[in-house]
Amino acid sequence: MISAQNISLQFGGRPLFEHVNVQFTVGNCYGLIGANGTGKSTFLRILSGELEPNRGEISVTPGERVAVLRQDHYAFEAYPVLDTVIMGFPRLYEIQQEKEALYSKPDFNDADGIRLAELEGEFSELDGWDAESNVEILLNGLGVPAELHGKHMSELDGPNKVKVLLAQALFAKPNILLLDEPTNNLDIYAINWLEDFLLDFPNTVIVVSHDRHFLNKVCTHIVDIDYGKIQMYVGNYDFWYAYTQMAAQQEKDKRKANEQKAKELQEFILRFSANASKSRQATSRKKMLDNLQMDNFAPSSRRYPFIHFKPDREVGNDILSVSGISKTIRGRKVLDNVSFVVQGGDKIAFVGEDELARTTLFQILMEELEPDEGSFKWGVTTTQAYMPADNTSYFDGVELSLIDWLRQYSKDQYETTIRGWLGRLLFSGEEALKEARVLSGGEKNRCMLAKIMLSGANVLILSEPTNHLDLEAITALNEGMTEFTGVMLFASHDHQVMQTVANRVIELLPGGLIDRRESFDDYIVDPEAIRLRAAAGARLAL
Repeated sequence: MISAQNISLQFGGRPLFEHVNVQFTVGNCYGLIGANGTGKSTFLRILSGELEPNRGEISVTPGERVAVLRQDHYAFEAYPVLDTVIMGFPRLYEIQQEKEALYSKPDFNDADGIRLAELEGEFSELDGWDAESNVEILLNGLGVPAELHGKHMSELDGPNKVKVLLAQALFAKPNILLLDEPTNNLDIYAINWLEDFLLDFPNTVIVVSHDRHFLNKVCTHIVDIDYGKIQMYVGNYDFWYAYTQMAAQQEKDKRKANEQKAKELQEFILRFSANASKSRQATSRKKMLDNLQMDNFAPSSRRYPFIHFKPDREVGNDILSVSGISKTIRGRKVLDNVSFVVQGGDKIAFVGEDELARTTLFQILMEELEPDEGSFKWGVTTTQAYMPADNTSYFDGVELSLIDWLRQYSKDQYETTIRGWLGRLLFSGEEALKEARVLSGGEKNRCMLAKIMLSGANVLILSEPTNHLDLEAITALNEGMTEFTGVMLFASHDHQVMQTVANRVIELLPGGLIDRRESFDDYIVDPEAIRLRAAAGARLAL
């Protein structure tokens, strides 16, 4: 068990946490959520002992091990992959290193022999002889190819580094497991493996994640950070969301009823305060009014953007025809004879191991790149809007306020109109005067969504639209994508977006593609798709 007792923390005079008391018990998985900037990762650092609070303390049951998924993906560049994973069990790694040093001593003596015998005994008790095989099992489960197990961390790409560090956190079979965004850069197989692992994990897990599907699958509790306080709810993310939405509506209704009652009381006081026969009753009503005004309603600090894509015209039946498109990038063929036809009502999720293939296809369809071979044709009634995964070219070096930046893409040039659109995406008041070039990743994505909403397009091409967004914005975007009445081609790492939006899946493979008109979850277990993917030597990735 791990608990926080009276934790308070300030940064630059601003309180981040105040008098937090929360307890995490064995057998449960806690999803730590909160708006951006509320301190989710900071609270994990406090729990792990990496960061000292201003007040309060963290208590861990004596003898229990705490493991943390490290966010510094380059901290172990000089170490072999197997050693990096074993480092997740510090005592076992220390014994292993000391043993190797003793065995290599040229002047080995009796004292060294006694020490070595002690180490061998403890090594055996800690299951050291099976350590490497256990590491192999973890790495294989997470999808790290066997040929990488003997390499150094510096030789691995980003996704495989993340998988190794995740294996490091899991290796010691800790009593308390702290995970900060564990699904980042994982393919669907690795995420499913991790979900199954955590469902069977008998100890305590505390996880920060923007993946709602993951939170729904593994969490027994949701821990909400809001206004510097932490409140725990039993259930997964969907339960928390439904509960808090219902509670917010009830509070709104209560406030409205109280406002009406207050208005009636004020009218009564004004009418009868000067009337002697009614003065006592008016005084009583005045006290009631004071009590009403003293009620402290504290709405959630979370703000949900309004995201709604409305096409200016119906898309029609003739949408898009792609015929034999091939493209080689930097000597590698990323698209090979790609052909498909898009029909009215299609919302197509593009998946595949090669993210560059999806990006390249979208760029060709938006005429940002020329194909080496093949062609495509848009229907005459279609209008397209594009949201690239990398939107830096829209903002870098642009010395415009958000109002002037968005005005470039609006038919209506009035500032009040532009401010209205920015307000929908949570840029209100002075925030609308920010310079576009200084925005954070999430703010840039919200601006791009405002641009697309303004376009009135009936075909949307969205490449990783949830990147950098918080849970509130992802939820709003998911609803907007689901409600969109036009055609959509998109790629996303968000499982729930894929499942709730797509009615068709196209997987880009080396040498071709798989095209299935079914939901994403059905596609994952589609036996024919699995066979074709295996024949192409590919793994499914979002």
